[in-house]
Amino acid sequence: MKLMMGLCMVGIVLQLFGSPSAANPFLGDWDTPFGVPPFDKIELEHYTPAFEEGMLRHKQQIAAIVAEESPPTFANTVEALERSGEMLDRVASVFFAMKSSMNNERMEVIAKDVAPKLSQHGDEILLNEPLFRRIEALWAKRDQLDLEPEQRRLLDETRKRFVRGGANLPADKKERLKAINKTLALLSLSFAEHVLKEENRFELVIGDRADLAGLPEGVIAAAEEAAAERGHEGKWVFTLHKPSMIPFLQYSQRRDLREKIYKAYLERGNHGDELDNKQILAEMAALRVERARLLGYPTHAAFVLEEAMAKEPAKVYELLRKLWTPALERAKAEAAEMQRMIDEEGGRFRLQSWDWWYYAEKVKKARYDLDEEMLRPYFKLENVLDGAFGLATRLYGLKFEKRPEIPGYHKDVTVFEVKEADGRHLGVLYVDYFPRPSKRGGAWMGEFREQRRIDDRDVRPVIYNVGNFSKPAADKPSLLSFDEVETLFHEFGHALHGLLSECTYQSLAGTNVARDFVELPSQIMENWASAPEMLKIYARHYQTGEPMPDALIEKIENARHFNQGFATTEYLAASFLDMDWHTLADVRPDVDVLDFERQSMQRIGLLDPVAPRYRSPYFQHIFAGGYSSGYYSYIWAEVLDADAFEAFREKGDLLDGTTAEAFRRNILARGNTEEPMELYKRFRGREPRIEPLLKRRGLE
Repeated sequence: MKLMMGLCMVGIVLQLFGSPSAANPFLGDWDTPFGVPPFDKIELEHYTPAFEEGMLRHKQQIAAIVAEESPPTFANTVEALERSGEMLDRVASVFFAMKSSMNNERMEVIAKDVAPKLSQHGDEILLNEPLFRRIEALWAKRDQLDLEPEQRRLLDETRKRFVRGGANLPADKKERLKAINKTLALLSLSFAEHVLKEENRFELVIGDRADLAGLPEGVIAAAEEAAAERGHEGKWVFTLHKPSMIPFLQYSQRRDLREKIYKAYLERGNHGDELDNKQILAEMAALRVERARLLGYPTHAAFVLEEAMAKEPAKVYELLRKLWTPALERAKAEAAEMQRMIDEEGGRFRLQSWDWWYYAEKVKKARYDLDEEMLRPYFKLENVLDGAFGLATRLYGLKFEKRPEIPGYHKDVTVFEVKEADGRHLGVLYVDYFPRPSKRGGAWMGEFREQRRIDDRDVRPVIYNVGNFSKPAADKPSLLSFDEVETLFHEFGHALHGLLSECTYQSLAGTNVARDFVELPSQIMENWASAPEMLKIYARHYQTGEPMPDALIEKIENARHFNQGFATTEYLAASFLDMDWHTLADVRPDVDVLDFERQSMQRIGLLDPVAPRYRSPYFQHIFAGGYSSGYYSYIWAEVLDADAFEAFREKGDLLDGTTAEAFRRNILARGNTEEPMELYKRFRGREPRIEPLLKRRGLE
């Protein structure tokens, strides 16, 4: 039935457009620099026929593998499977990147149509019995095949993917698994769409300038521009996008308005209307448990973590609890200090979650003579990006060349060619840093094309970094907060992981590693973002070009542990919530989501003025972003990155070339060609220690 549908779709394309490759860029070769997507030619109507044709071609390739008359070999089965589906990968990589960055109603319609088809297509491959028999036959004699280490890894990972995808299940359970996967694909899409629409529909409109008391002029100017864009001329608008909301929470003297905007943020997906996510996430949690049990695992977390460094839920909880106690004590001390300030000012109220940013900023100013607005003039976006690029040059010899002739998918996108020190082409990097209504919140990295080798030809990657940073104002360039600076370096670290990959097989290359290992290359970059040695290089005043004064750098150093209790507890609380949802052995689809969340937070004793970084109804990482049972990964990887960065400190040079080369060779270049702990030990000479992390966060 699916095959006939695909043939019909191709027939329609031919009737409407003649030669499909002439009309639809996805159906032919891309005659563009470095084979990048031809965004100036791609239209919305191209996606559906391209998906159908891509799935059809992929099915034909799978059928050819199964029909192979000669006995299975690594080349005619595992390698052939690895090379299959290239066109489908190409259209999917572009479509889902655009779905996150350039979403609209037509994209949503296409996504809801194609998501269940893609789910079914993937299941038909993983549950293809003749194909699995060929893989299993090879795996059974794996020790006699004389495979190279990367070939052996691919065989092991391929076989594991089939088993975990249900290949050993009886027929009736395979059908149920297909239905679960199809439903989960649609629910995940709806969850993300609801959050985006919630964020876009809220606006805090201020008509009286007196209500802007305490806000810096740059924040006011940005709000005035936002108001004009939304049809509120002569007023000021604040939204739930972080560059708008966070400065408002930090500086607004109107406590009632801080409460209004922060409650709107906390209540996303929780209004009992058409955008409510509680029923969706409850159904997802229930289906995930059912799927795990079908596959022989007690919980969804047990299923997911089998593929992670942590291996089991108990190890995750062990790390979270080890950090929770000192972090909570520090957060209590921070809250007490803020409450004293409130009392001294005659506030006559208890500290609440919408007060935290405001009083944290006041305490930081009083204790360290430092606030966010003192730093912004030194963090012009272009200078920060140059700093990240310059760091990659110093560590790895890379060169970055702007390529304005390569079309982006939006006017805010800038494209760079990345080269080795000797001028060899390494890859392409797109950067897209400003918020817009069509873009989901947060920041991320992805690939339009992943690195691989085909017939001794090294196919280089095409990478993108996306963010939601402070936009330029009429009279000022984009000036970043320090948090945004660290985020830019973080996502650039992911980009380097993709760009510096040196693997043979795409499924093992770049960032295709364990979820709790993938954040090591990104988070280690944040260390350099705040290092005094680097600040002196890239932090320059946007008007004068003068470097950041030593006195200001010293203040940043003195304040580096400030508010770490809050930052750690809000993150850990969300990690506990993720694990609590996914260690359930049984979930009713009508579970009371808010009551479950309350109980989860009560068990760990979360402070009232601290909300988890993400509440369940808008926790996209775990219900729409691939991090279910994996949000802990950031802190797990922080153990690794803090310990890895110590290797540079031990050399007495944060830019030590020998250490950088070892990190590139053993971590960044190797992808998933070996177990991550083995790669780490090869770089560091031992397993990681937790002490550098505790020291960094001031939790000793």
